[in-house]
This record gives sequence, C-alpha cells and structure tokens, in this order.
Amino acid sequence: MPVPYVPNDPAAPLTTATTATTLDRRDGPYGEVVLRRRGAAEGAPPVYEIIANGCFLMDTSDGRSERLLVEAALKALPAGRPEPAVLIGGLGVGFSLAHAAAEPRWGRITVVERERAVVDWHRAGPLSAVSGAALADPRVRIVEADLLAYLDAPVPAPDYDAICLDIDNGPDWTVTDDNKGLYSPTGLAACRARLRPGGVLAVWSAQPSERFEEALRNAGFAGVTTEEIIVARGVPDVVHLAVLAA
Repeated sequence: MPVPYVPNDPAAPLTTATTATTLDRRDGPYGEVVLRRRGAAEGAPPVYEIIANGCFLMDTSDGRSERLLVEAALKALPAGRPEPAVLIGGLGVGFSLAHAAAEPRWGRITVVERERAVVDWHRAGPLSAVSGAALADPRVRIVEADLLAYLDAPVPAPDYDAICLDIDNGPDWTVTDDNKGLYSPTGLAACRARLRPGGVLAVWSAQPSERFEEALRNAGFAGVTTEEIIVARGVPDVVHLAVLAA
C-alpha cells in the first residue's frame, strides 16, 4: 500500500531523519503535490522528498534505481547506434535526467513532466542541486505535458531510441488513477509507436510484476527482462526492460 503522508510542523528543527519540513505545497490538475525537506545524519546533505495526493513518491536519499533505469536502457540498445535519443517520462527528483546528461553517448534527451510544481522545484528550487548541470546541457529539453498525451501526438516517424518511464510507483501501484493508462495496452502501444526499430522501453517499478512482463510481450516487445535493485526495506525496486525488434 502507498505510504501515507503525515504532516509535520514546518517550524520544527531538522535534527533527525524523521523530522520533515514542508517547503512547498501545490494544488495542481492531478491533485496535491508537496516538496519536503527531511533532516539527515550530521554532516550529510538534507533529503528532499515528493509527496503526491498524500502518498510518498520518491526522495533524494539514494537514486540507484533511477540511474539503473537509464543505464539499462543504453546497455540494451544495439551496439554502435550513434547519439541515441532518449525520452524520460517523469522528472521526479532528477536522478534519471542527471545520469543521462552525464553520459556523453546520449544524443537528444527529452524529459516529459506534467506537474509544473516539480519543474519549478528543479529550475529555481532546492532540486536544482540535483539537476542544475543537466538543465544547462544543450541536449536536454523539458516538456510540460501529460506523458500519454505527448506520446499520442502525431509525428512523421518514430523518434526515440529509448523510452525510460519513472511514473508514479510503477504499473501495479499508482497513486494517481490517470497514470494507469500509461501501463495499459493503449499506453504501451503508444510507447512502441514512438520507438525506432531496435529501441528499448525501460520501466521503473516499486515492485516486480509478472503481469506487467506479460503485458509487454502482448504489446509486441521482445527480450523482456527484469533487473532488481535491492533497497533498505521491503521488496526490491525493479526495472522492466523490453526491446522492439530491429
């Protein structure tokens, strides 16, 4: 079940890892989004976390799974493909974007984020510490839009070599009902239509899903695999990988 959001006293001092201060709270078209700062161990930077509709989404405490999302997609591409274009679905706390921009092999890097608040927190807020250098990279473009609507927009031809999805908590655990459509047969078909031959779809999830693996195969993808990322508590995070035939 999603982790409930428990409000904290904004005036409370940041002395322990369990004390949090709300930095910004917005009511957007998809519900409430909150940016909080949580105290860390002495000498360590604070942890920033995003809460959506009362449920914890992600924070800056680790980032391994977000980085693996991008790494695994690049590794799964056919060898020798020059300057592959990547679409990252969801800006989040910025780890996936920052990792992509730090890799010179990527060409065009497009990030689609539908929450204006999240974009603001990166452009002129605390999360710029994660993504500032990446946002200054000329390869990077931020698109403020719903991802499924963006994927459905008509284009002359498939225009991405990799699509990396980090939306909500994954296919089986969405905080926002609208996000379920992205992982449906219609959503997966939209992803497939934007991928060039041999392209890769990489999907982050808060838990493994055999049902979603089968959905990827039914959507016409091959080479469906799942990579696990061990986390401190609970089941591992995973990245589901699917390859489009060349």
